[in-house]
Amino acid sequence: MAANGKILVFVDLPGGELDETGRGLLSWGGRLAGILDARWGTATLREPGVEPLTSLAAYGVPAVTVVAEGESLLDTPAHLGKTLARLAADERAAVTVLPHNDLGSTLAPVIAATLDAALLTEVVSVRRDGDALRLSRHALGVRVDETKVWDGSRPLVITVPVRNLSQVLMPTVRPSTPNLTLWHPVTKPEGATPRVSERIPPDPQTVDLMEAEVIFSAGKGCDQGTFDQLAELCRLLNVSFGVTRPVYDLGWTGFERMVGQTGRTVTPRLYLALGISGSMHHVGGIKDSRRIVSINSDAKAPIFANSDEGFVADLKEVLPRLLDRAKAAVGGTP
Repeated sequence: MAANGKILVFVDLPGGELDETGRGLLSWGGRLAGILDARWGTATLREPGVEPLTSLAAYGVPAVTVVAEGESLLDTPAHLGKTLARLAADERAAVTVLPHNDLGSTLAPVIAATLDAALLTEVVSVRRDGDALRLSRHALGVRVDETKVWDGSRPLVITVPVRNLSQVLMPTVRPSTPNLTLWHPVTKPEGATPRVSERIPPDPQTVDLMEAEVIFSAGKGCDQGTFDQLAELCRLLNVSFGVTRPVYDLGWTGFERMVGQTGRTVTPRLYLALGISGSMHHVGGIKDSRRIVSINSDAKAPIFANSDEGFVADLKEVLPRLLDRAKAAVGGTP
């Protein structure tokens, strides 16, 4: 099956550097290649510098394909997806792997449709079963496991949740000397390609929560006073502000600030849950966050089971202290 094809791992190099998501995806792709006993390599939109190339070598990457002028396509996901599909076809990729973040989840269906490939998103585990591959994903938050079987008859495109990526370098991985190739698409994307003249950094106070790096969220454990204090804390630290459904229902903020399966599904590198009990619908909307930290006065709150770190505390005591620390850090007076 896939032993006759290649595992192609798409690794973005934001700012020309290999970030935590990229390292985790390399580790995941290398393990998948071992499970399938297949060749593998990476595709990037930027030529890696000395340090990123060293990191790629440390993860045992045998081949790196750089898409010529690929970075210019970042603002046109449809064109970028079709370009990556042509690359996957040229490299005879049996499996194309992307992170399940804002970019990867947008590109994956475009690549799959262009290649007429099978598509499975948010894959959390894989195992070989004879000549087939079993891929599992979570459904309904983390309460149900859904398993699909891929027999290799068609190409496969998968995304992996960022939260499930580990950048730990396994001792069994042998460093490599990656073969660097510059790939030029044979044909250009159809239609005029927009050109970006300037990029404006996002404002955490107004950015869509789906793209926020850090989110502090208020739950029904917040009263009007602690809610206002949390909003002030977010302004001082310049981080994004979110709420749960019960808080939105109180009319304290707009729908665009609501986090959960009925609101925004978010993937920040840090999600701070304050006074949030942790319903299934809310957890389903934050489960791919890189790190979840919770503060709740109820030691039995379900949110703690879904958190990387939790504290049992009264928000009326915690928030004033956090505000004092934040004011001191930004040069104000506690």
